[in-house]
Amino acid sequence: MQRRHVLCALGGILGAHAFTGARGQATGLAQFEAFVVNVRQGQATFTQTVTAPPRQGEPARVRTSRGEFSFLRPDRFRLHYTQPFEQLIVADGQTLWLWDPDLNQVSARAQAQALANTPAALLASAADLRAVRQVFTLSEGEPRDGLAWVEVTPKSREGQIQRMAIGWRDGALVALDVLDGLGQRSELRFGPWRTQGLTAAAFRFQPPPGAEVLRP
Repeated sequence: MQRRHVLCALGGILGAHAFTGARGQATGLAQFEAFVVNVRQGQATFTQTVTAPPRQGEPARVRTSRGEFSFLRPDRFRLHYTQPFEQLIVADGQTLWLWDPDLNQVSARAQAQALANTPAALLASAADLRAVRQVFTLSEGEPRDGLAWVEVTPKSREGQIQRMAIGWRDGALVALDVLDGLGQRSELRFGPWRTQGLTAAAFRFQPPPGAEVLRP
């Protein structure tokens, strides 16, 4: 169950060289707009810290994982957790695949339905801020930790996400903080981004031999 909670937290960005403009004192919203308009693909390592609300008489539970995230606009991404255990999520444009190697179990869902109002859809699929604002309410956040922030709230209350914050520095997406409906907080910090060389082939997934495939 812990594994699935970690995966759902993201569900769901780039080196400064990938942006035109969005320098110096640019606002978070300006940097976000440059990202969605100018950046077509990207790949970076990440560290994710998930903090669950404390139970009565117990401290908050904290879990840390690491992996790599890549995307290819308009509708493909790959989220590969490598530590402390391996998990893989692939969106190939039609289907969202989730593979648990330890269980040799694959879950498959229609991508459009599974990714609505998620961080992955926000970062990897939007064409411009107008499209983003059809689904999310955006506002400029207060600067902190040396970053310019964009506060993001889903307009629909049917999803799992309460709110998000996206942190930028000099045109680079550095941080993504997510608070879900259960009060669990997920904080992602990205490494340097590579923005060339990806093709659709990198986002194909074939269930391994013998894997149990679950579909709704």
